[in-house]
Amino acid sequence: MTTNKIDLTAAEIGVLWTSYLYDSMTLQVIRFMKEKVEDSEVESVINEALMIAKNHVQKIESLFTEESIPIPHGFSEKDVEKSAPDLFTDTFKLTYLVHTGRVGMIIQTSNLAVSARKDIRDYFQSCLERVIKLYQLSTDVALQKGLYLRRPYIPYPKQVSYILNNDYLSGINPFKKHRMLNAIEITHLSLNIETNQVGVMLSSAFMQTAQSEDVKNFMKRGKDISKKHIDILSDTLLKDDVQAPISPNHAVTDATTPVFSDKLMMFHMSLLTGAGTGNYATAAGASQRTDLIANYERMSVEVAQFAKSGADIMIKYRWLEEPPAPPNREQLGNNK
Repeated sequence: MTTNKIDLTAAEIGVLWTSYLYDSMTLQVIRFMKEKVEDSEVESVINEALMIAKNHVQKIESLFTEESIPIPHGFSEKDVEKSAPDLFTDTFKLTYLVHTGRVGMIIQTSNLAVSARKDIRDYFQSCLERVIKLYQLSTDVALQKGLYLRRPYIPYPKQVSYILNNDYLSGINPFKKHRMLNAIEITHLSLNIETNQVGVMLSSAFMQTAQSEDVKNFMKRGKDISKKHIDILSDTLLKDDVQAPISPNHAVTDATTPVFSDKLMMFHMSLLTGAGTGNYATAAGASQRTDLIANYERMSVEVAQFAKSGADIMIKYRWLEEPPAPPNREQLGNNK
């Protein structure tokens, strides 16, 4: 008896292709961290992340080979100089892995949700389980070391309340006192501060080690935008007497020797900006005060413009791989 082979859908090809680029890039970053880490507890988290990235790259290569789909170029050991001086402190390495686990859970959940074929669903389920384990492990180590950024605390509610009028939604009018932030809004403000703090550190590291002036200038702009957004979000919390999360010493070193290829660093920043835009959209949707929504919209536009300039640089240097797409029927009809 023969069985008809089920082809991958466009969604499955797309998320596997994107995952390969992401994991092959992450693999090179973590390999460098593995070479330089000194803290044994942080090293245990790095080893877990390294195993996950290797597994994902190998699995997708195998899937694409079976389906006769070209394997993306992605990133390789040619994109990292492991003998270069360390660029990150061990505290930043740990924070980076907490952030990687957090972002990974969102990505793998989304990948699983758009997949239909059973082997692909099984694969992304296993990916999700692995990144959950990474997040739990990295968070436990960060908590033990006093390096985990806890969200702000508020007093426990004493009763259930209902919104009685539209004043609850107001916030833009400067002549009218707005209501206090609620717990959901505080959560998103804090999370976006943390994400931008990671952005400041990475863009600083990439700026001081980039070889192209275009890339250096792009990273400086990214650092300035992240710092500006941190100020906006922190000021919003402080106006309601809520303490903004403060990063511990997650600094990068003063090394200027090139570590990663400019291509890898630009791709990494494109991922950060994509995640940032998604975070702002989620925060705007979850917030009920109009001034918060307006701030997230303005910041999203700024990030989108920044991302566009990054894509322009990657196209200029031929670093941007084109995602899989269906054939252009009009060109085929014209024998082109």
